[in-house]
Amino acid sequence: METVLSGIRSTGQLHLGNYFGALKNYVKMQHENRCFFFIADYHSLTTHPDPSKLHPNVKNVLAEYLAAGLDPEVATIYIQSDVPQVAELSLLLSMHAYVGELERTASFKEKIRKHPDNINAGLLCYPVLMAADILLHRATRVPVGKDQEQHLEMTRRFARRFNTLYGVEFFPESMPYNFGDELVKIPGLDGSGKMGKSEGNGVFLSDTDEAIRKKVMRAVTDAGPTEPDSPVSEPIANLFTIMRAVSTPDTLQFFKDKYASCEIRYGDLKKQLAEDIIKTVAPIRERINDIIADEAYLGRVVREGAEKARESANATVSEVRRIMGILPF
Repeated sequence: METVLSGIRSTGQLHLGNYFGALKNYVKMQHENRCFFFIADYHSLTTHPDPSKLHPNVKNVLAEYLAAGLDPEVATIYIQSDVPQVAELSLLLSMHAYVGELERTASFKEKIRKHPDNINAGLLCYPVLMAADILLHRATRVPVGKDQEQHLEMTRRFARRFNTLYGVEFFPESMPYNFGDELVKIPGLDGSGKMGKSEGNGVFLSDTDEAIRKKVMRAVTDAGPTEPDSPVSEPIANLFTIMRAVSTPDTLQFFKDKYASCEIRYGDLKKQLAEDIIKTVAPIRERINDIIADEAYLGRVVREGAEKARESANATVSEVRRIMGILPF
């Protein structure tokens, strides 16, 4: 059985792209592996979030993931800052992380380009903290996107360096968890690219029915096919991709046939798509609202998750301290 770790951003809302992408695979993965899921509130501090919003954001993200299917009885779900061992391991790993290699990371270069007035040490050491998150539970697999592949490679580098320096085979070299064809990519409503919060083209799991209808009806389309069996333009192909995820096969085929015969009415397509999205989102939204309102349940989830995570983390850090020569009297 693999030990799998996945970090969850402490800001933002879950949208259909998240749900049909990695999240549905997480729900399946948790029953097949020893899984740790954590909300990365320490990482968010590099961008100086509003302190009054940090805790509510963590609460909302936690509720959304629980509502979407992560099971605290099966997987370990915790808040990063509830496990102090991650900070200690990050410090210990930083003793063998070199400034030059940290400065060369693509994410650091991008951050200082975008935010030249906020070049803090946390940004520079972001890969070390990420490595500590992974190595804390000696994870063998990590689901990562393209933007995090370099950080995972650095984690493997730090693990190799530690093992070599101290003559041990303690840390595994964590590899990507590849969902392959199971990873569904949901495009946005703006006619191109993927669905995302920053792009403003997403349907969120917490959206009301009316908000969903308005968003879908504003989705980008084209002038329509001019002759039978015309190639499908990107905006319409995107709508068909979303429909494939939320609608019945018969519904999707009906509109594809209408497009092929030049009889399609985009207004009808959008109305049907909106209602099918609502059927998917509404039950999850109701669970989100119920979970957010249940303070006792959320408190129990984070306490029990932190306890399990700290037990695993303490075993790792205690052994790292011993290997490095930090011994009790």
